[in-house]
Amino acid sequence: MKIISIRQSIDFDPILSREQFSSFLFNHLIPFGDPIEDIEKCIDYAFSENEFAGGFLLAALENEKLCGALIVNNTGMSGYIPEHIIVYVAVDSSMRGKGIGRQLIEKAISMCDGNMKLHVEYDNPAKRLYERIGFESKYADMRYQNKK
Repeated sequence: MKIISIRQSIDFDPILSREQFSSFLFNHLIPFGDPIEDIEKCIDYAFSENEFAGGFLLAALENEKLCGALIVNNTGMSGYIPEHIIVYVAVDSSMRGKGIGRQLIEKAISMCDGNMKLHVEYDNPAKRLYERIGFESKYADMRYQNKK
């Protein structure tokens, strides 16, 4: 397996298109995922040239087939909010338990200077992996959905 880092555009590589990457995340994040439009916005943010935005994508490939994907967005902040957030990480359901998720997360950590966070549902089995890597639960994330 190899992990490739994508920092400027996903359409540079004939092996992996933007559509394949976002569809992979959409399909393999179920039931914890977001609409594909939100995944696309996250990719746009990662490639934004705004000085406070940015980030990168990681793709895990096994025999040129996508088997894991991760997106990090920069927050433009530090201290009270970590500088980086893992927004999406997914592994092909048929390849889980082989260490691919751990490798993606550890590679992302190594590429970032500053603190990092991620959101995880309490009942997501991947929560144990994140804890073993060193992520700690700091507080409950509460959200208000503006209906306007």
